[in-house]
Amino acid sequence: MGLARAESVAARAIAGLPEPVRRGLAGRPFHVDGATMDSQAQLILALRERMGAPPLDALTPAEARDLLRRDATTVAGPGPPVATHELTVDGATGPLRARHYRPPPGEPGPRPLLVYLHGGGHVSGDIDTHDVPCRSLCLHAGVHVVSVDYRRAPEHPFPAAVDDTVAAVRWAYAHAATLGADADRIAVGGDSAGGNLATVACQLLARAGERAPAAQLLVYPTTDRVGTYPSATSFAQGCYLTDADIDWYLTQYVGTTGHPLDDPRISPLLADNLTGLPPAVVVTAGFDPLRDEGEAYAHALRAAGTPTTLRRFPTLVHGFLCMAGGSRAARDATVEIAGTLRATLDLHSG
Repeated sequence: MGLARAESVAARAIAGLPEPVRRGLAGRPFHVDGATMDSQAQLILALRERMGAPPLDALTPAEARDLLRRDATTVAGPGPPVATHELTVDGATGPLRARHYRPPPGEPGPRPLLVYLHGGGHVSGDIDTHDVPCRSLCLHAGVHVVSVDYRRAPEHPFPAAVDDTVAAVRWAYAHAATLGADADRIAVGGDSAGGNLATVACQLLARAGERAPAAQLLVYPTTDRVGTYPSATSFAQGCYLTDADIDWYLTQYVGTTGHPLDDPRISPLLADNLTGLPPAVVVTAGFDPLRDEGEAYAHALRAAGTPTTLRRFPTLVHGFLCMAGGSRAARDATVEIAGTLRATLDLHSG
């Protein structure tokens, strides 16, 4: 048995222990803002620390990608069985690898489609690290999912990933019927960096006067690389994503391109005009340095007239979509997110 496989088995076995035992292994409960971190999530972080996960700024981009792949293999879980097939979609400069997840039969007519952008700071992650979340969203929302391997930094710095996301959404509209999906109910979404890309694409399509997605799903998105927020200070260390990690990712993504960080394609919260955007589902985690900027974006969307559902999962940490194999709370949150996405699509489409 390989190391990653052994770690995965161990993580799931530990997750099945009684709560008092898990709490003892995880250490003292972590309380902030009146919330207590989920004991299974805390145990995942403790296990990760004991495995000797190095800081990102000590790694090359290739090593950082390997680390995220190991993390996902360890705690993502097996994922529900849904039909998939590999395909390519049109990126801004050429074809991109993608994976189509097809919902089980049962509903009449074509289903909605979600174009999904994985997290990983625009540097790490791919359609394999986020396979389990996409399977869960497909099954529990009853939607097609097309997960896209956009170009990543630093080999392809900003705005390559943005351009690929916009191109992928256009591709989805052109090919929805071929996939068996409903072109009138196409959503775009993602987690962390992927949530950033999703809402930036919505802004760009709206400003260009093009057909906008029917909804946007933003799971613990990064929305402002200029402002300062209390959660960034409260959770600068010890909650999976650290302040040093955020700085490292940003350096890789923007680097020496010369683009200012208040560019709304980097910091979508700072856009001059947030009107006319698709209905939004914004999800945050209670123990996440990105929590407050994500919630600030949700409030800004509401103020601009965009129907917005904001859901904070107070006991969870950044990256919880990929922790469903080790945390029941993460698994339940993913199911709830899927239901909220589908309800939003059904309410605001057509």
